[in-house]
Amino acid sequence: MPSVGAHSLRRRLLWFVLAAILLAAVLQATTAYRGALQQADAMFDDHLQQMARSLRSGIPLGSALPESADDSGFDLFVQIWGQDGTQIFRSTRSALPPRAVLGFSDVEAHGNRYRVYTLQTPTQTVQIAQDLNARTARARALAARAVLPFALLTPLLMLVVWWVISQSLAPIERARRQVAGRAADDFSPLADEGLPDEVRPLVEELNLLFDRVRSAFDAQKTFVADAAHELRSPLTALKLQAQALRRTDDTPADREAGIARLNQGIDRAIRLVEQLLVLAREEASTAQHQTADAPVDLQEVIKLAVADVLPQAVRKHIDLGLGEDTSAQPVLVNGQREALRMMLRNLLDNAVKYTPASGRVDVSLQLASAGSGPAGQCILAIDDSGPGIAAEDRARVFDRFYRASDVALASGSGLGLAIVKTIADRHGATLRLDQSPRLGGLRVEVCMDVAPGVAAAG
Repeated sequence: MPSVGAHSLRRRLLWFVLAAILLAAVLQATTAYRGALQQADAMFDDHLQQMARSLRSGIPLGSALPESADDSGFDLFVQIWGQDGTQIFRSTRSALPPRAVLGFSDVEAHGNRYRVYTLQTPTQTVQIAQDLNARTARARALAARAVLPFALLTPLLMLVVWWVISQSLAPIERARRQVAGRAADDFSPLADEGLPDEVRPLVEELNLLFDRVRSAFDAQKTFVADAAHELRSPLTALKLQAQALRRTDDTPADREAGIARLNQGIDRAIRLVEQLLVLAREEASTAQHQTADAPVDLQEVIKLAVADVLPQAVRKHIDLGLGEDTSAQPVLVNGQREALRMMLRNLLDNAVKYTPASGRVDVSLQLASAGSGPAGQCILAIDDSGPGIAAEDRARVFDRFYRASDVALASGSGLGLAIVKTIADRHGATLRLDQSPRLGGLRVEVCMDVAPGVAAAG
């Protein structure tokens, strides 16, 4: 497992920037050092040349040095010859050869190397020599002075860069400490004051994520609380019915009736648990944006959903079928076949459940036309001849565990329409409740966008 600092932005910035500064300083110092050496060499050559020219008109040194003079302290040596070749001045005893080429040259004598400049005039020849060791030492001293600013400023510049990078990344470290120090249920937004422009969008997206997680967390807590409350009543009823079966004074007919009631209670509890699991799965899919974009034929979905609910409708002698205005051509939408089938099955199940015996439930599907809805949409409608839903309850019937106040013909979990709403939201569909103009009961409309090309074909 890599260490925490292996991918540290601060360390990488410091490493690359400081390494770049150090490399640049070394290159600049090397260039300055070599340039200073070249300039010093040129300056010393010019000094030799100027000195030789100053001596070409005479001997300003007064007289020749004694033969035994100690020349160890000199790094400049002079020899002058007359017109006839006679040496008329020499600052050293035998350090230099008696003759030299005109101009600049390097001469080695008695184990030492010299830089020599020789100038010839009509009356004399002047030779100026300089010890290359002393010359090199002075040149290096001058070059070292040129490099000294780099040696002093580079550490200071690196320190300034380290401080600037540390201060610039301090808000990121502060945000990290805020996230690391908060509780698991703390979804408050992170402060974005002082954050760099490159990091602020990330913090803003994190705050949006925290908001979504908080909403999902609150919804989950509400869901668990509601589920616990809703499960308590049927389980308590099952327990009471089981205790009633233990009475010994009941007749066989009473026992059979009690067993039938117990089975009905168990079926209702199973149905409630199934609805809870379906709702939890659909809400999780919505939160994770797992909606598929495969084309689905709503005609086929209607047939499957009607087949699922048909046995229940037959038992109540309810006329369940397609309306006369149903589109004859296939209507394709983007979505998940099984989820859409479950949504329509729940709508049909509610319609059949709350419609009195020998009633009627119609399913219709048509493309939206002028005045009926936006172009490029289809309308899936379910009409029934039941009691309908009061106008004041229509805004809340899609809430979990909510039951309309004036509906008492059938019992339910209060989750069917909540599941319908979740699936519709996941597919970008809108739901409308109204009174059925044909059957007088409830009319539920589901408006969905059709797949590209279908609207044009219609």
